[in-house]
Amino acid sequence: MAFETHYRTHTCNDLKKSDIDQKVKLSGWVRRIRDHGGLIFIDLWDNYGITQIVFDPKKDKRIFESASKLKPESIVFIEGTVTARPKGTENKDIPTGEIEIKCTHLTIDSIVPELPYSLTGKTEIAEELRLKYRFIDLRNDRLHKNIILRSKVIAEMRKYMINAGFTEFQTPILTVSSPEGARDYLVPSRIHPGKFYALPQAPQQYKQLIMCSGFDKYFQIAPCFRDEDARADRSPGEFYQLDIEMSFIEQNDLFKIIEGLLEHLTRIFSKRKILKFPFPRITFTDAMNNYGTDKPDIRYDMKIQDITDIFPKSNFKVLAENTKKGHCIKAVVLENSADEPRSFFEKVENFVKELGAKGIIYATYKDNILKSPISKFLSEDENKKLASKLKNGDAVFISAGKWLETCKIIGQVRTFLANEKNIIPKDILAYCWVVDFPMFEFNEEEQKIDFSHNPFSMPQGGLDSLNNKDPLGILAYQYDIVCNGIELSSGAIRNHRPDIMYKAFEIAGYSKKSLEDKFGHMLNAFSFGAPPHGGIAPGVDRLVMIFAEEPNIREVIMFPMNKKAQELMVGSPSEVTEKQLKELHLKLDLSKKIDLKKDVSDK
Repeated sequence: MAFETHYRTHTCNDLKKSDIDQKVKLSGWVRRIRDHGGLIFIDLWDNYGITQIVFDPKKDKRIFESASKLKPESIVFIEGTVTARPKGTENKDIPTGEIEIKCTHLTIDSIVPELPYSLTGKTEIAEELRLKYRFIDLRNDRLHKNIILRSKVIAEMRKYMINAGFTEFQTPILTVSSPEGARDYLVPSRIHPGKFYALPQAPQQYKQLIMCSGFDKYFQIAPCFRDEDARADRSPGEFYQLDIEMSFIEQNDLFKIIEGLLEHLTRIFSKRKILKFPFPRITFTDAMNNYGTDKPDIRYDMKIQDITDIFPKSNFKVLAENTKKGHCIKAVVLENSADEPRSFFEKVENFVKELGAKGIIYATYKDNILKSPISKFLSEDENKKLASKLKNGDAVFISAGKWLETCKIIGQVRTFLANEKNIIPKDILAYCWVVDFPMFEFNEEEQKIDFSHNPFSMPQGGLDSLNNKDPLGILAYQYDIVCNGIELSSGAIRNHRPDIMYKAFEIAGYSKKSLEDKFGHMLNAFSFGAPPHGGIAPGVDRLVMIFAEEPNIREVIMFPMNKKAQELMVGSPSEVTEKQLKELHLKLDLSKKIDLKKDVSDK
């Protein structure tokens, strides 16, 4: 889009063949410099694109000599005439690839010293160096496009939500600490000595109070803060989410809104296709049994099988002992892998041991013969039943133990094998809902019942379930939205009734007083008439990461922290002065040192 200023008549993405012979002004950064037989070519770039500029000593020797002094990323102002590129030199990869500018006037605004690293080389740059010079790194075409994409995704989210009848509200950034979740970022109060604000882990309580205030459909592009370690799909410190809450709804009402939003965004911003629409719904139990995780990647089938019933009377102790209640034997079949070398199976064994498991059992089936290191310990009937799970040429991997632990291990084996054999489709976005999470779980360490997911969710069956059912059998109206094995968000239909909340917390060992001390404001609001309500908060960073097809979330955040929760460009966190500490009534005790190598991991 052309827009004329003192510095430019066009941007570096504007000019086409139709503009030939036009006199123009361009401004920007010098990306590449090439000297070809007496002519100097530069690629001039700005926020919008690239245009090739030509300097000819026969036309103006003085301008040519000035151009010869340019260095990458110097800022220049160009005046010249649009001409067609010579036949055979066109560049079809860029919109301006059919033209070039014959420079008639050059102003050098700045000559840049040698860059800390090249933006045009193919050598991989250390992430710490990239983050220190993030303002340079953001000029990289891929990263620059990612940040523009992020802005467009957020703008489209906002547009979609408003068109769907939602209203945007902003909730407080300085709030109260909630130690039940992740670690808070605390902010000391100057005027209330010894007291602290907390940066919100999420606007959870505020958005529920908004529902109690009679507003029907709320959303916010909300900044959230959690003192958590980094991962490839999680930034330490801060992140953004599309925070949503709705009144007078059931679970399915919210699902329709989110499915419509994600289908809309995917169609606009991704080249990949949605696997199934509406999105499949998988219960938590089925997700664990079939995929070994509550974040299932359903792009490929390869479901986990339960083979516990084969071995109740086995002479092989490891298998027989894990057929009792609460234990299981799980298997994942890898097709056409019976002829893999021994080193392949050893690689899988080593992977499982790295997870903390003792090992894994494997077998191959070819030409009606089942081969396994444990075959000789199994009865003929057990070998036959195991073989019936396989086709000719298949391999199978088996894990046994407590149900949840075994599901998780075999689920990670499933993912490992799929990556090793390269069987995961790359052109699909497989969204799904995981539903029916258990309301409670048994804490083995403390020998007590705990909430398993979100304590403020509505139990399925309401108060009647809490009064009359085994707590470990009660399900909650909780749900996760997952894409390609990445959790985008958790959500729930909320427990809006004080009587149900008192009972749920009582089961988890909370007294009435402790509940009122911590969440009295919520109980108070609910007692004055709270509508049935529920919500969800898809992660903006993760969604953009998926659309950009980036493996690391830091590639879609403008100024991210590193794995040690440091922002290297400005040097945060930093020390503060003694005067600042006194104003906040604080004294430092630095006797304890944190071992960052031990404490921080990038899983």
